[in-house]
Amino acid sequence: MAVSPSIKRTSSRNPLWHIGNISWAWRITWSYLTIMLFLPAAALFLMASTVSPARFWQIATDPVALSTYEVTFVTALVTALINAVFGTLIAWVLVRFDFPLKRIVDAAIDLPFALPTAVAGLTLATVYSQNGWIGSLLAPWGIQIAFTRWGVGIAMLFISLPFVVRAVQPVLQEMEKDIEEAAWSLGATQLQTFWRVILPPLLPALLTGIALGFSRAVGEFGSIVIVAANIPFRDLITSVLVFQRLEQYDYAGATVLGTVLLAISLLVLVGINVIQAWRKRYES
Repeated sequence: MAVSPSIKRTSSRNPLWHIGNISWAWRITWSYLTIMLFLPAAALFLMASTVSPARFWQIATDPVALSTYEVTFVTALVTALINAVFGTLIAWVLVRFDFPLKRIVDAAIDLPFALPTAVAGLTLATVYSQNGWIGSLLAPWGIQIAFTRWGVGIAMLFISLPFVVRAVQPVLQEMEKDIEEAAWSLGATQLQTFWRVILPPLLPALLTGIALGFSRAVGEFGSIVIVAANIPFRDLITSVLVFQRLEQYDYAGATVLGTVLLAISLLVLVGINVIQAWRKRYES
């Protein structure tokens, strides 16, 4: 069988990496993704398919489950939007300003990545409890953070902040400050400069950071299970409810809830990717 010149040239350049016109890098990549990502997700959906549709709907729409969806996704969305603002501000300060201990502050942004989630939850519960450093200041005003839905939000803010900062920071580093100065020289205010000059190229990275932070917050368990009271219709999240179902040996219920959680998260990520693709096409 004749082999095209392009295949001959490719094979001659990389004889160890191409067999049958399929790169070993390509094979290894898809094999690893299949084992670590696709198979577990498929197994979850297959386990959920063993539950009858009526039973699946009954478990998925149980009042307790519905309340956990609201707590999980609404709180995760709100915290992702808050971190979009403050994460962008932190990235701006780290890129545009020099100050003492800047490297330490920059390294501390990644602390939620390295800190075990159980330790993070214990720390947040200690700081924001009524006897904690911050909680004791809010207690006289009747404000309780730990062991409430506010505690869930604080934990989600803590764990998702680095995603926005690290997504936005490289884009800001590549931006030339001359463009901002040119906008100022033409009479633009600082707000107009940010809105029309800085934000457009920053938006794809910002949306990526929001999506990653949102997904991380939705899937959080270790810190929230400690800093929240885990009471239904108050601050119980879906991942904790899944764990509670497993403790009760309700494997069908845990599988259904996990499937719903995965499906909603995938839909949100797909929606954000569609928005990013539409914006890139619109700009081009």
